[in-house]
Amino acid sequence: MMTFQKIKSVIVEDELAAREVLKNYLSKYCPQVEVIGEAQNIKEAVPLLHELQPQLVFLDVEMPFGNAFDVLEACKDLHFETIFVTAFSEYSLKALNQSAAYYLLKPISIEELIVAVNKVQHQIMNHEIFNRNKIIVENFHETKPEKQQVILPTLEGFEVVKMEKIVRLKGNGNFTDLYLNDGSKKMVCRFLKHFSEILPLPFIRVHKSHIINMNCVKSYNKGGIITLNDGAEIEVSPTYKEDFLKNFK
Repeated sequence: MMTFQKIKSVIVEDELAAREVLKNYLSKYCPQVEVIGEAQNIKEAVPLLHELQPQLVFLDVEMPFGNAFDVLEACKDLHFETIFVTAFSEYSLKALNQSAAYYLLKPISIEELIVAVNKVQHQIMNHEIFNRNKIIVENFHETKPEKQQVILPTLEGFEVVKMEKIVRLKGNGNFTDLYLNDGSKKMVCRFLKHFSEILPLPFIRVHKSHIINMNCVKSYNKGGIITLNDGAEIEVSPTYKEDFLKNFK
């Protein structure tokens, strides 16, 4: 029987009851995780993380004296996987999704906790450590959406792309094809629906199979065909026509 080294973890959560629930869940359902420390706010978390240097941090998004992004900013010299725990904030969730981060919504689902921990364990065991934390912090502080970065899960791992470089996205079964302004194409392991939920304007869905960057529109004709800067011609379906046209009024 194979044995694996336990994942050394820290919980950063301001509510004692929430910390106890999470520890209990981890003990019962995620025995591969060893909790080596706890903190209840950013003032405690930053020195503790530097001292213990865990492999995994369960990080509450909203806390006294700062938030999860402040913790990551103060610990950008450290390399650890993060599972965010959050009760709200659509903006935060969008930032996390764009960065391909792992997160749990409160109240924590045992099933979702197991899935997130298993994904992190896979990353660690296969030495697929990717510094999502750096991208998350940069996106959080970048006020211009087109300058933000999106992490793209591919068959080979991950790629990081600035949103302004994406011209269009096309659904391809269980995958999405991204077409960039340098003429290259990336096949991403996500449904097109995933991107329609996380990409901000200037990205807009114009067809069940297409999302476009509005900044890359070259022309539109009354037949319902958009021509983009890369020469691609995309049909606007009646369902999305009104939303598309109102962006040019």
